[in-house]
Amino acid sequence: MSKVKSSRLSRVVPSENDEQTKLAVWLTNKGIRFFAIPNGGYRKPMEAMRLKREGVQSGVPDLCIPIPCGAYHGLYIEMKRTKNGRVSDNQLYWLEFLRSQMYYAEVAHGCEEAKDIVTHYLSLTKPEA
Repeated sequence: MSKVKSSRLSRVVPSENDEQTKLAVWLTNKGIRFFAIPNGGYRKPMEAMRLKREGVQSGVPDLCIPIPCGAYHGLYIEMKRTKNGRVSDNQLYWLEFLRSQMYYAEVAHGCEEAKDIVTHYLSLTKPEA
């Protein structure tokens, strides 16, 4: 993608960070417990090495809602921009692994899609206590 096209896209399409921030505000306002998993982004080499030693794993989804619903132990969401958001091989690996462990794990292209995923997930029958 050319710099001009990339620059134009940046002005028109909110960043993944902007979309996740909007979702975090919405979740907070709804009183839904969640946490972010800050595995992505650029880090200085020394900090990246330290985080890797501490257990940071490439591809782990961006957000977790640790509330069991239906047959699932919790919800993981990998956030992407509404346009041109690409899921990496490591992200696909983690999504498939989490699903195999009975977590609901989805990719959301933007905040609105993420809200729909959360709403659907929380509508599933809660397990008996």
